[in-house]
Amino acid sequence: MFPTIGDLLQYIFHVHISIPIQTLGFFVALSFFITYFVFVSEFKRKEADGLISSYKEKEWVGLPASFLELAVNGVLGFVLGFKLAGAIIDHSIFSNDPVGFIFSIQGNLPAGLMFAAAFALWVYFDRRKQRLPKPKIVEKEVHPYQLMGYLAFALGISGVIGAKLFNTAENFQLFLRHPVDTLFSANGFTYYGGLIFGSLTFLYICNKKGMKLVHLADIGSPGMMLAYGIGRIGCHLSGDGDWGIVNNHPKPALLGWLPDWMWSFKFPHNTIDAGIRMYGCFGEHCEQLRAGVYPTSFYEAVICIGLFGLMWLFRKHIRVPGLMFCIFLILNGLERILIETIRVNERYRFLGFDLTQAEMIATAMIVGGLVGITIIITRQIKRHERLHL
Repeated sequence: MFPTIGDLLQYIFHVHISIPIQTLGFFVALSFFITYFVFVSEFKRKEADGLISSYKEKEWVGLPASFLELAVNGVLGFVLGFKLAGAIIDHSIFSNDPVGFIFSIQGNLPAGLMFAAAFALWVYFDRRKQRLPKPKIVEKEVHPYQLMGYLAFALGISGVIGAKLFNTAENFQLFLRHPVDTLFSANGFTYYGGLIFGSLTFLYICNKKGMKLVHLADIGSPGMMLAYGIGRIGCHLSGDGDWGIVNNHPKPALLGWLPDWMWSFKFPHNTIDAGIRMYGCFGEHCEQLRAGVYPTSFYEAVICIGLFGLMWLFRKHIRVPGLMFCIFLILNGLERILIETIRVNERYRFLGFDLTQAEMIATAMIVGGLVGITIIITRQIKRHERLHL
């Protein structure tokens, strides 16, 4: 597999390019970038349909930079300079363990102080140019899609926290043995944790701006499906441990046209160093699994991106508020339950069943989606009856 983007580019172009960016992290960032435009498009469409609207916001203009603004920008500049210069100067150390380097105390102090001063001075002089003899409050109109920059930042932080917390809960015994390594590992993120925390953050921020929850849920549904699919590409390419059970079954003749790795795969050079040492391989990530497994991350990438395509194709025809969200809950829940039948995961005893954490949440999503559709249909029938009385 390809632990870093440099490894992936070397495989594609057969040229050694040292780019120590983690493949999984890159595709997670890519999912945010692409989904950003999906959300913007849906915000604009819902506003054009009159389902959400712009709002007024007051702000001070002409004020000098506050101490808090100077301090925050100074800290951001320090961290950027400290780590960036450190990564350049100690490139070999950074290349061997990028995540470990980022979360360590290694870096370049003079560069950090220079960047801190530069960032703080930039804010100071920028505000100074806009300063007025008498600061005033102005009211401006904000369209919902203009929130996306702030939302992307907030959802990114809350999603990562949720994904890590759910993974920690799912692997609690490992956390008790290695708490620091578990929390700060570049691997080990649970999709539903990120989905739940990110969704709650999205709904909270936008609802405070006067937008109804039901329309917000519809807006976010296609983007969430797409983000998951793109993220799973990163899981597969990096070999982060999100794979299925051993698959020793011969490939069916009906699927003979598929490459063998789509049926059973050993994930060579996986990022978690699982399996046995590969003959003739030297250095890091030289392990592959003892037996081929179902490449479930690849399956999920294909299924979820395909489901997003269907949701995007029919989104303008789904006009009942809440229906798109219910469809998302059902489709995503069914997809995950099907995958869990061939996926490696810890199981828990719940109401007489042995279920994984994902199966419990997916079941709740399906039930919630079905209940939601039942409520929508009931309301539509009652409305129809009232119109014909």
